[in-house]
Amino acid sequence: MRAASRQNEIHIEQLNKSYAQQTSAGDLHYIIQDVNLAVKGGEFFVLLGPSGCGKSTLLSLIAGFVSKTSGQVRVGEKEVDRPGQDRAVVFQQADSSLFPWLTVRENVEFGLRMKRIPAAKRKDISNQFISLVGLAGHESKYPRELSGGMKQRVQLARVLSNDPAILLMDEPFGALDAMTRRTMQRELVRIWQDTDKTVIFVTHDIQEALLLGGRIGIMSAGPSSKITDIYEVPLAYPRDLTDPAFHALYNQIQSHFDE
Repeated sequence: MRAASRQNEIHIEQLNKSYAQQTSAGDLHYIIQDVNLAVKGGEFFVLLGPSGCGKSTLLSLIAGFVSKTSGQVRVGEKEVDRPGQDRAVVFQQADSSLFPWLTVRENVEFGLRMKRIPAAKRKDISNQFISLVGLAGHESKYPRELSGGMKQRVQLARVLSNDPAILLMDEPFGALDAMTRRTMQRELVRIWQDTDKTVIFVTHDIQEALLLGGRIGIMSAGPSSKITDIYEVPLAYPRDLTDPAFHALYNQIQSHFDE
């Protein structure tokens, strides 16, 4: 992996996001409260927690899709107050982000076309990322002709073709069958290792978190969710599900949710 720039770093300090309404006592309803996190450039960081704990809200705050109530979110030295080309989001449902009337190549080149990049250069870039995600030979197909896993590959290729510094991934494999999901997990690790992207990946699946993450941040159940613990994952890629160290770390993390 190439050395990552400090501009890929993410710093979160005392971050709060509340609902508009207040309790009868005048207290705010916090979705997330007092979140602190530092993610290094080029790191693969996983946010792990139960459904409804605010993982997607935290990802949206980093993306700049929603405004914070208080605290700080910085990318590099820059405060996040809106979406930016340095951050790209990969959603769980590729169908909602792909244009059904465009081919694979046209979907991947869409952002490049909006930037008025010449056709020859667009084709070179799309070829690179279509090949990177394993879709060479499928350039002329439409989304309706693709499986769920292939649609996610198109979404990922389109994101990567725009060269964001940071990938924000909101349970992108949650809707896939088990075999396709495992394939996509392996592919994502390969793609991450071939680039210098910073990745923040949201999941509620402990096994997925351990297969992917260099570090895993545990989020408490909501409301007023926060990152309670961060685990280093000292396991080489590709990760082995039968490794006793994998199982030991799995059980240690599971204990948080058993409590």
